[in-house]
Amino acid sequence: MAGGIGSRFWPMSRTNFPKQFLDILNTGETLIQATYSRFARFIAKENIFVVTSNEYINIVKKQLPDLPLQNILGEPSRKNTAPCIAYISFKLQQLDPHASLIVAPSDHLILDNIAFKKVCVEALAFVNKHNAFITLGIKPNYPNTGYGYIQYDQHSVTDNVFKVKTFTEKPNLELAKAFLSSGEFLWNAGIFVWQVKNIITAFEKYMPEMYDVFSAEKDKFNTTEEAKAINAIYPQCTNISIDFGVMEKADNVYLIPSSFGWSDLGTWNSAYENLEKDYLGNAVAGENVIVFDSHRCMIHNNNSKLLVLQGLEDFIVVDTDDVLLICKKEKEQEIKEYVAEVKRNKGEKYL
Repeated sequence: MAGGIGSRFWPMSRTNFPKQFLDILNTGETLIQATYSRFARFIAKENIFVVTSNEYINIVKKQLPDLPLQNILGEPSRKNTAPCIAYISFKLQQLDPHASLIVAPSDHLILDNIAFKKVCVEALAFVNKHNAFITLGIKPNYPNTGYGYIQYDQHSVTDNVFKVKTFTEKPNLELAKAFLSSGEFLWNAGIFVWQVKNIITAFEKYMPEMYDVFSAEKDKFNTTEEAKAINAIYPQCTNISIDFGVMEKADNVYLIPSSFGWSDLGTWNSAYENLEKDYLGNAVAGENVIVFDSHRCMIHNNNSKLLVLQGLEDFIVVDTDDVLLICKKEKEQEIKEYVAEVKRNKGEKYL
């Protein structure tokens, strides 16, 4: 899934070139390139599909030259994850009624690709034997209020697979601390595994309106009429996540506790956590930066000018060609609000 705009990574992530197409951590690889490489280690490239916004199709082509062109699917509008997953599921059902599907965001960081492959293979084996939806849960190491949480039954149904009890979206700090101390909650990585036929049945049961509009056009998938069909379908779809639409309602959702160096890289603080720090705790991405008497700052510079900082503690500083953001790290969840204010005052120019 590669259609988001990454607004919490503004001003580096922009509407016309969002975070999944950026090298946030200066690794030499964009996030979508890293995600593609991760799956290409154990899945044939003709079986890897990217669902993105129509406006990003050419960027995907350029960044993933090995991906077959017919495997890049364009959405005419952003309607969250449920329509995106319905689209690929109905398309795959026409190609292979017995297909299994791993759904993953294109812009997450995963450091241990070997452990990730192992968990995915385990999940595929489970869903091929059972009518089940698997989600991957990450052991939390601090009370993050920007992640979703999954509560799960402490008794496994089989080796390392547990029944999911509840989903909770982005709790406040007090609740996140309670989740952590209980030991019953994991972070929701937003990575799902299931058989296509089973998720389509779930759409029919829990989201019948969306099921009906896709089902009515399904014979046009994998034909020259597909794009026209999708253009007709999407205006009829509700803007809703797969979590709200299906996962929170279904009674056959299971979890595999996972540890593969995961971060959703959703905020500048998460970038800070995954970058090397200097002896004062500053994470600097960019070569043209000089820092004096500053501590625990996240600094990103595009190298077009020299950036000199003095006397800052726990700040985010991001300098691009046309925008300079200086923001306390504790206020990072409000960056979306700052972007909305920029839009109200300055229009689309800086988005």
